[in-house]
Amino acid sequence: MPKKVIKAVDFFCSGGGMSYGMKQAGIKVIAGIDYDADCKATYEANNKGSKFIHADVFKLKEQDLEKQLSLKRNDDNLLLIGCSPCQFWSIIRTDKRKSEQSKDLLGEFKRFVKYFNPGFVVVENVPGIVGRKDESGLTDFVKELEEQDYKVHYEVVNMNDFGVPQSRKRFSLVASRVSSKTVFPSPSRKANPTVRDFIGVKNGFAKVNAGHKDETKFQHIVSKLSDKNLERLIGTPANGGNSMWWRTDKKLGREKYTGDGFKDSYSRMSWDKPAPTITTKFFSVSNGRFAHPEEHRAISIREGATLQTFPKNYYFISNSVNGIARMIGNAVPPFLARAIAENLFSQLSIKSQKECLFTETI
Repeated sequence: MPKKVIKAVDFFCSGGGMSYGMKQAGIKVIAGIDYDADCKATYEANNKGSKFIHADVFKLKEQDLEKQLSLKRNDDNLLLIGCSPCQFWSIIRTDKRKSEQSKDLLGEFKRFVKYFNPGFVVVENVPGIVGRKDESGLTDFVKELEEQDYKVHYEVVNMNDFGVPQSRKRFSLVASRVSSKTVFPSPSRKANPTVRDFIGVKNGFAKVNAGHKDETKFQHIVSKLSDKNLERLIGTPANGGNSMWWRTDKKLGREKYTGDGFKDSYSRMSWDKPAPTITTKFFSVSNGRFAHPEEHRAISIREGATLQTFPKNYYFISNSVNGIARMIGNAVPPFLARAIAENLFSQLSIKSQKECLFTETI
């Protein structure tokens, strides 16, 4: 008899965090779409069987995607995922001029949802999108879903509740038009992990120095530090120490320091607390609390990926460390993706994702 499948298209897929988590739960991710061609090698190397489509969503036509992937409209077993990079709506202070175009990505995703009318829709974004519902297009997006008879649930979640070792709050939306139940995941039984649970020597991370190079696929790569920044870290207390001790120091501080600015810059993570949000600049101590809890360096590329819940054999391919860090920081943590996918199946009373991979005759 035929087995049921949920198949998915992952818009704004970056290096594949959402796709990987969905696939781990048993969803057939047929393609990922992103405008950044640098993501292609990483995405396809780690998500076997999923096609990477290099496209600008503003220019991509619904009919072209339909033909390219042999999609069907009104398919109850189709899931469209939209996790657009929306730095424009972020509460973190960034140059909004550089992210101006990202503010309209939800509206472009809505165009595909309206055309295909899939059984399921998942959206993940920055929390700031909720505070400005009308401007961000969220109000219109939800209204459109409800008019198409979707059951919609959204909220701002802390990913630490889903097994991700970060204090990372994100907007998450799950909608279904094939189930009368609210298809939204509950916190994980392995909730609230800390930095200690994921990195450190006991978790397979050798002690290394700033500037460490690693040409293996493990990618325990660490950025360099200036002599002054190294001295600053050496004096910063281990396990959560911050940079305030040297801010007014005549030798190590800044001449015009007034006490304002990011207090977490140049500060250390704590072993027994979640990490801060892993951003695209996590490999630099000047961009947040990204110093190792006790070693005198920033966390490595692999440590950042691990704190994002990528497996240790997930190999990132790019011509630059910045490119790798961008894929890691922009990713949806696979643990959250898997929780969403598993919940879709459970709400539909489907026994097991791994038992329902494809529609096939047995």
